[in-house]
Amino acid sequence: MDYLNPLSSEFWAMVGAAVACGAVVGLERQIVGKPAGVRTSILVCLGAAIYIHLGEAASHGGADHTRVLGQLVTGVGFLGAGVMFSRKGVVSGVTTAAVIWLLAGIGAAVGMGLYKGAFALAITTVLVLVGMELLESSLQWLTRGVHRRQEE
Repeated sequence: MDYLNPLSSEFWAMVGAAVACGAVVGLERQIVGKPAGVRTSILVCLGAAIYIHLGEAASHGGADHTRVLGQLVTGVGFLGAGVMFSRKGVVSGVTTAAVIWLLAGIGAAVGMGLYKGAFALAITTVLVLVGMELLESSLQWLTRGVHRRQEE
């Protein structure tokens, strides 16, 4: 089977699912002004799907494609760490790092052909992000300490 044949519908289903899942999450991030927006989210999701797909293709030759999944989790962790920083003893960017890590998981699901699950995870991610924002806006006791809102 030719996993990355751009003339096959399987190829475009994978690409379309990864782009759609990344766009759903990335749009929320971009609307709220976070550094990893639509482009980054799509690319992380698509990249993960491609690597998982390639690992699966390589496994037909006797390789263990689960190693690709393990390395993806580790590698994307480093990408996420790059968006976190500390200023005056307060660490920021942790949610963005977690979203990047989660996008890689969603992309991995796409790469394994688990499209329905990937879409459900993308929607759940947005619901968590939006839902917590709404809760924090209405319940002041959720905005204590490092979660205190910055005055603009």
